[in-house]
Amino acid sequence: MADSKREISTEALLGNIIEGIRKVKGKEIINIDLADLEHRVCSHFVICHGDSNIHVNAIANSVDREVKEKTGRYLLHKEGQDNAQWVLLDFGSIVVHVFQKEYREFYRLEELWGDGKIEKLE
Repeated sequence: MADSKREISTEALLGNIIEGIRKVKGKEIINIDLADLEHRVCSHFVICHGDSNIHVNAIANSVDREVKEKTGRYLLHKEGQDNAQWVLLDFGSIVVHVFQKEYREFYRLEELWGDGKIEKLE
């Protein structure tokens, strides 16, 4: 297990987040690099979706577990796990959005933050 006081790069954190999503087959993973935007809330948004509330929770739990095990880093904030339509995981420099597909299509974060650099990861 990693030392919890060790600094981890944003790129390393991003890699662990993506691995956590892939382990439980999260779908249509994208990374939006927001670093060059003036009024950003973080450096990156990672967005994916699952097929059901159980799948969404499994993805969120996998990301949390993967990051803790590999980096020793803990979530700053977590929202939405009760209904699992949209779970938000805040790691500070990276915010992860795990949706059910219909809610992802409704909220369209990819379009809302389209000024960032969008990278499809599948």
